[in-house]
Amino acid sequence: MARYGFVGRVNLSVLLIATVIVCPSGTVGVAVVTAGPGLTNTVTAVKNAQMAESPLLLMGGAAATLLQGRGALQDIDQMSLFKPLCKFCASIRTVREIVPTVRKALAIAQSGTPGPVFIEIPIDTLYPFHLVAEEVQVKNPPKGLMGKIVTWYLKNHVMNIFAGAWEARDVSPLPVDIPYATDDQVQKCIELLSRAKKPVIVLGSQVTLPPTPADDIKKALETLGIPCFLGGMARGILGKNSPIHIRQNRRDALKEADLVLLAGTVCDFRLSYGRVLNRRSTIIAVNRDKKQLLKNSDLFWKPTVAIQGDAGSFLLRLSKGLKGHRCPEEWPQKLKAGDVTKENANRCKADEKTERHLNPLKVLHCVDELMSDDSIIVADGGDFVGTAAYIMRPRGPLRWLDPGAFGTLGVGGGFALGAKLCRPESEVWIIYGDGSLGYSVAEFDTFTRHKTPVIALVGNDACWSQISRDQVSILGSNVACGLAFTDYHIVADGFGGKGYLIGREDEDRLSDIISQAQKESREGKATLLNVLIGVTGFREGSISI
Repeated sequence: MARYGFVGRVNLSVLLIATVIVCPSGTVGVAVVTAGPGLTNTVTAVKNAQMAESPLLLMGGAAATLLQGRGALQDIDQMSLFKPLCKFCASIRTVREIVPTVRKALAIAQSGTPGPVFIEIPIDTLYPFHLVAEEVQVKNPPKGLMGKIVTWYLKNHVMNIFAGAWEARDVSPLPVDIPYATDDQVQKCIELLSRAKKPVIVLGSQVTLPPTPADDIKKALETLGIPCFLGGMARGILGKNSPIHIRQNRRDALKEADLVLLAGTVCDFRLSYGRVLNRRSTIIAVNRDKKQLLKNSDLFWKPTVAIQGDAGSFLLRLSKGLKGHRCPEEWPQKLKAGDVTKENANRCKADEKTERHLNPLKVLHCVDELMSDDSIIVADGGDFVGTAAYIMRPRGPLRWLDPGAFGTLGVGGGFALGAKLCRPESEVWIIYGDGSLGYSVAEFDTFTRHKTPVIALVGNDACWSQISRDQVSILGSNVACGLAFTDYHIVADGFGGKGYLIGREDEDRLSDIISQAQKESREGKATLLNVLIGVTGFREGSISI
């Protein structure tokens, strides 16, 4: 498809979501697709952008204004599809509407809680006047009054489409509206935090949104000294080895905490709908979106203070107001000690022999140790990626991309392509399950064509393991979960990349093979590590309903 003008087989909206995430300037991603099936192919990606709170402008073609609803090629009701998914939808009817509509859409995409917007542009507002006029005119109009009326109507319709099209228009950006906490709200939270003995901060993706730089947030958190749990795009914001970044035992810490600050974090399934929070704790919730701010409140949890505002700037103001005050040292030290104990236990599990093939924990520990400090990690999968989230440590802010709360398998190829195009100097890793790889393995052709040498690590256990682990225990059947130990490395070779097959016989030289793959990537070749893995008891019993 690249020869027809597309970036590749990857869904353009998925690519642009990744571009928005890893580009710290707050740039709006812009995807332009054809009408009908071109737009329906973006529905999942646009919903993912909505849930990821990524500002995205989707521009789609449409049948000519005169032919809509008359059976034209690719003519469907596109507006009805995107109104539930987008913050703003508009259908262009005249050329003079294009500039003001795009300006408005771009401002809305970035305002409040960022998200996708959609503009439908019919084909007759895109082509030159003389071509549209020639196409619309009736070659042999009927004689008499009816013929004159039809000719007049069509000519007047074309003139209206292009009326004012050549007038100069203001193309400067419109102001972006971002909600902020009030001074009184900030002061109340400062007082609550100053009295807390066991505070915890849970950070979500919103803390990485403009206008607050991620490095400023890191400094603010370090000044406060409060233990932090990171989720979504907030992963990595404290670096690889921070004394206040707690990775393990979150449920226990939240139950023991006397104050919990939810900074851009939502009480959905990721926080067990709020049930993991202690009802006796002071809860401060900050979120740009009012619905997300109060999701499941008064059912499983209740905020002491609920602030509809920007979480990043709120943290900076808290740090400034609490200057000279730090969280009692024994609290983060206790949680960090629990971290060390749990991670040591995980390392012991990594040394266990599986019944066949390689231990997935050992593979992930090895990659994490060899991964460069400028790496970006793209997570696309179920069971193997769930394990990777416990083992792999993002090196910095905006260096972890995953399917998000929508659980969209198949984002790996697009996310990795966007990340590599934004940061060509970075080592970009895709952590795939063998099920999710099937959605975007063909992107190795795109990686080759566009010289974006990423590294894919595939945990190949020949199974939809995240489904199987519960399906077998509950239903006693593995039907539809079994796959095959497919030669994905040969597929990568066929698309111009470099593939490696890694099994138990390669265990002693695992580090050497990974280093060789990194070398191949630096030299411009996309690589795929097809790692045959066995079954462990790690994360046994994990299920989200």
